Amino acid sequence: MIVGIPKEIKNNESRVSVTPAGVHALIKSGHKVLVETGAGIESGIEDSEYLAEGALILQQAKEVFAQSDIIVKVKEPIESEYALMKEGQTLFTYLHLAPNLPLTDILIKKKITAIAYETVQLANGALPLLIPMSEVAGRMSVQVGATMLQRYHGGVGMLLGGVTGVLPAEVTIIGAGTVGMNAAKMAVGLGAHVTVIDISKPRLTYVDDVFNGRVSTLVSNPYNMAQLTKKSDLLISGVLVAGAKAPKLVSEEMVKDMKKGSVIVDVAIDQGGSVETIDHSTTHDNPCFEKHGVIHYSVANMPGAVPKTSTYALTGSTLPYLLDIVNKGAEAAMKDDPALLLGLNTYKGHVTYKAVADGLNKEYVPAEELL
Repeated sequence: MIVGIPKEIKNNESRVSVTPAGVHALIKSGHKVLVETGAGIESGIEDSEYLAEGALILQQAKEVFAQSDIIVKVKEPIESEYALMKEGQTLFTYLHLAPNLPLTDILIKKKITAIAYETVQLANGALPLLIPMSEVAGRMSVQVGATMLQRYHGGVGMLLGGVTGVLPAEVTIIGAGTVGMNAAKMAVGLGAHVTVIDISKPRLTYVDDVFNGRVSTLVSNPYNMAQLTKKSDLLISGVLVAGAKAPKLVSEEMVKDMKKGSVIVDVAIDQGGSVETIDHSTTHDNPCFEKHGVIHYSVANMPGAVPKTSTYALTGSTLPYLLDIVNKGAEAAMKDDPALLLGLNTYKGHVTYKAVADGLNKEYVPAEELL
């Protein structure tokens, strides 16, 4: 099989989808690998390293797309890449289709076999290809939030951990999943007062056990959410419903009641965001906007800012699945692995992931009926 690795072109997206180690494994398995020149540069990987493992370096993305059976990316194709995809091609990447009708329509029209990292799901509910980037984004959310609280970014001018004789910042984390746990680790480490709010009592029990009382916990409901947001200096949302639009848990009224100069970091923006006042994603070039006196940060590809960490974290998890796809063929690999089958979002012109179909008012066709 011919595997294509184009350079990521989303704003400040510096990750690459396959490392030289991955190329080595693919070539050893008998496949051909095409890499767009410069694809790995911002992750610290030179073209020569790919060449040394047997990859071919092509000068333009259109060459990579045109010659490849499977395109492996980090982020979803953006508009300038739509025309490059060819009918019947396999696409393996983060897709986040639930809030993205234009891309979904293109994947349907071109009958792309689109397998989304974020919906590959194990029997125990774990999301193995989302976890590494959720870890990165969770930890980054606190770094970003601490920076945005500084006065010259528009924040209230507060040090997250305070100092002797001065109270620390109040940090509220919505969701006790991978993002929330990693955000809590960072915020506690910096000395903030941290509260985690979640709908799941078992998850809150887990938080309490892990942090041994250093993190406050609260059951999520509209009243508790309103009380917490009102006192928060930094609000981080890490809510996730696999493959579906994020629920709007923070209303505009709650944001209006927040302190002036407080900060919201919505890690859920890839899936549409969970804060009512955030109606669009931002970029690393222009990451924030102010509304009702509150600084909003809604960058959709946060881990792209730290590619030396996130590229290797991601590809360590995706490579086994990629090898399975290319060695067996996408259809056979999905038939053999229920977790990978759940990653299938579009196939033969149909939406095959129910949460995406529901979110976009599309017809849902179970993948099992088409394979």
